[in-house]
Amino acid sequence: MDLLYNPSKLLLATARDVLPVLLLLVVFQKLVLRRPLPRPARIFTGFAFVLLGMTLFLAGLELALFPVGRTMALQLVQAANSGGGSNWTSYFLVYLFAALLGFSTTIAEPALIAVAHKAQEASRGAISSWNLRVAVAVGVALGIAVGTFRIVTGTPLHWYILASYVVVAVQTIFAPRVMIPLAYDTGGVTTSTVTVPLVAALGLGLASNIPGRSPIIDGFGLIAFASVFPIISVLAYAQMAQWAANRRSRKQRRKPTAAKQNQDNDQNKGEP
Repeated sequence: MDLLYNPSKLLLATARDVLPVLLLLVVFQKLVLRRPLPRPARIFTGFAFVLLGMTLFLAGLELALFPVGRTMALQLVQAANSGGGSNWTSYFLVYLFAALLGFSTTIAEPALIAVAHKAQEASRGAISSWNLRVAVAVGVALGIAVGTFRIVTGTPLHWYILASYVVVAVQTIFAPRVMIPLAYDTGGVTTSTVTVPLVAALGLGLASNIPGRSPIIDGFGLIAFASVFPIISVLAYAQMAQWAANRRSRKQRRKPTAAKQNQDNDQNKGEP
């Protein structure tokens, strides 16, 4: 916390982490490719903006987002305990809040917005950017809700992850091939700047305030649910879209056949 309240130290710490990336790019450009840097002033200006933005972002995480997540978790657990219940059904508001948090943060995730936009461009409109974002957000919402249920019940994490990837493997066999790479990528872009801090804070807050739970053992793992469940939801969305398209195609093929039968019947009626 002392580091956060000293902007110069935080800036230097962030520069120490980010500077090797810039050095790698410059060294590779000069020594391997043996070409001058394109627009060096613009590159270094952009690096300065990245450095400043990451510094402010890290400070904001610790000063705002993490405390908000921990406070919300504490209040929800207190509300569940005040109801007099001690089993998993008493934590309905926790599951609901987790699902809504996962959905809203995923919709606002910049990485997902970029991927969905590029997917719509690459498919020439065949893949809707908004529909893809909603499908991913539904998967994250379901995953975070299941993850909080795991924290409340204290069941082992690997059971859920193994079962989830078995479902993904089965879906991969039957899903449209064009959607499989995109579905796997969306599982990665959900764990980015907006979703991870709030979800991690929620998990740690729940594990810290539920009796018998360990923040280290039970608090972490929610991000894994936020990674695998979007794959399931996007593959399910693709399968449902394919099923709907096949159904429309069958109906269109049946219409000419039915019309031809009616025409033949009319001709047979007109014959003496």
